[in-house]
Amino acid sequence: MKQRLRMLWIPLVILLAVSIVSAVIFYRQGSMIAAASSAMICLSSAVLCVMNGIISKNVTRYVTTMDRSLATILREEFYDYPSPIVVADPDKMIIWYNKSFEQNIFSEDRVYGIPLSELIGANTSKFYSDSGAVVKILDKHYRVKAIEHDTGLSIVSFTDCSAQVALEQEYRMSRKTVMYIAVDNYEEVLQNSKESDKAGFRAEIEKLFERFIESTNGILHRLSSDRFYCILEERHLAPIIERRFDILDEARSISLGERSNVTLSIGVGRGARDLRESEKFARQALDMCLGRGGDQAAVKTESGFEFFGGVSKGVEKSAKVKTRVIAAALSELVSNSRNIYIMGHRFADFDAVGASVGLCGAFRSMGKSVWVVVDPEKNLAKSLIDHIRANGGSDYFKTIPEARLELSDQDLLIICDTHNPEILDSKELYEQAKQTVVIDHHRMMVNHIDNAVVFFHEPFASSACEMSTELIQYFGPDCKISVAEAEALLCGIMLDTKNFVMRSGARTFEAAAYLKKLGADTVTVKRLFSDSLETYREKSKLIQEAKLFHGCAIAATDSDAPELRLAAPQAADDLLGIVGVKASFVIYRSGGICYISARSLDSFNVQLIMEAVGGGGHQTMAGAQIEATVDEAVDKVKNAIEDFLIKS
Repeated sequence: MKQRLRMLWIPLVILLAVSIVSAVIFYRQGSMIAAASSAMICLSSAVLCVMNGIISKNVTRYVTTMDRSLATILREEFYDYPSPIVVADPDKMIIWYNKSFEQNIFSEDRVYGIPLSELIGANTSKFYSDSGAVVKILDKHYRVKAIEHDTGLSIVSFTDCSAQVALEQEYRMSRKTVMYIAVDNYEEVLQNSKESDKAGFRAEIEKLFERFIESTNGILHRLSSDRFYCILEERHLAPIIERRFDILDEARSISLGERSNVTLSIGVGRGARDLRESEKFARQALDMCLGRGGDQAAVKTESGFEFFGGVSKGVEKSAKVKTRVIAAALSELVSNSRNIYIMGHRFADFDAVGASVGLCGAFRSMGKSVWVVVDPEKNLAKSLIDHIRANGGSDYFKTIPEARLELSDQDLLIICDTHNPEILDSKELYEQAKQTVVIDHHRMMVNHIDNAVVFFHEPFASSACEMSTELIQYFGPDCKISVAEAEALLCGIMLDTKNFVMRSGARTFEAAAYLKKLGADTVTVKRLFSDSLETYREKSKLIQEAKLFHGCAIAATDSDAPELRLAAPQAADDLLGIVGVKASFVIYRSGGICYISARSLDSFNVQLIMEAVGGGGHQTMAGAQIEATVDEAVDKVKNAIEDFLIKS
């Protein structure tokens, strides 16, 4: 306003100067009228200048008064504003606040000069966004939004959004979740039992589920004799997860006579968009539980799986219906394929190579062109491969480059002893194949092969060789295998069962008896396990370096001796024979990768520990391959052991 008043003086001064000069010129020329006119103009200009000065002073005084009044009104309005407001200096220290802030949030005088972060949190930058952020102060929630002025001062407003937060919380807590519950060994427990005992057993199961659901507002419905589904709200699911599904422990206390205790598998679909998706998640979670041996719960969300339980070994199924169905489907696939390639995991052992060789011999006896794909250098079964070559199988094996060059769309790829695509002997060969079959006994992993035409997975089986032996028995009368191939299968079974000590069920001995009937010689198989003197020395060094940690023997070495690939798992087995050792972990480094071999007795689940460091396997036999130094790998294993002990 003052700038505008200054601008008015300029034309008035110019006009006055021109009028005076004109009057003088006209007077000298004798023109009185013109001189008089100029004088009048000069006088008018002077009057205007005086009036302008008076007006300018009045306007300035008016504007100043209004500015003071407006500032007073704004201060009063801010102070009485219904929402809390705070002013902070450039250092984010509180220097002023209004009455609402004093009454609703902070009534003590010491609020002056305290950091803003003490009130709303250390990360104050998020409050300067367009939407601000929600914080909880005392028992209310506020949306806090800050605006920084050019002077460096910040005006921070607090809007009460407690009702909205409560509504959002109620929405989350009331979301419905689907849960599937399966009794793992229902048929096995009831087999050959009296009807009165069966009725009492069923009643115990139903009472267990009634106690489980009565503390919630959910519903429970029976799908079949051993399957149930439940729908409950998130508010009741969260405490169940916090208690780590203690219903699993309660179920193990139920038994029928001297038979094995009951175990449950529970699949939960959490955080889904709707009930349909939750039901899909729950089915996937239940399948994952069953694939990992049962006696556990799996919670499936959009981000992945979370597992609870899994402390008992897998329940062996006495019926072989599934095996017969898989054998029929596999026979049809083989008959419709031009060539068949069979491949195991990286650094294939006796189980992977033995299962592959057994199936190769069976399919060749059916008139098909079949080969075993294995890396001739990077494997742990050289003695077995040499044994097969020396006994009529000289053309059984192909290298990975040869198989990749020959594989066509009409060919079939069979994967043995693994279902993890990341540890295949050749992931590229798997990706190239149009049809894939998986035969594996390891507990299900999250990143499993999910596009197989046939996925034969039995987590209770001792080995892939046991599964292959059962399949061969159902391929028909035209299927026959040689003595050397039977010995290869028996070799894999003996390796994974530690000579029928670990993970040996009734079906394991049935498979071994069938192979023995075909002529498999146990002495010949024993010779295949013979170690070199260097391997035995490396094993002895590992055992000597072992240290105890919470009842676990951990042995680690920086040696890069090639014999360690055989010595490490053998050392892990031998360490279990030490008094007080519940589990063993042997760690060595080769080619920039740390390899971990884990073994345990039934009461200690090394699978969960290996999964925590990026591996997997069985409850009593697992492993991992991680990119780390030996010391880093040891620290990771120790941390995983501590976490496992805390949760168990």
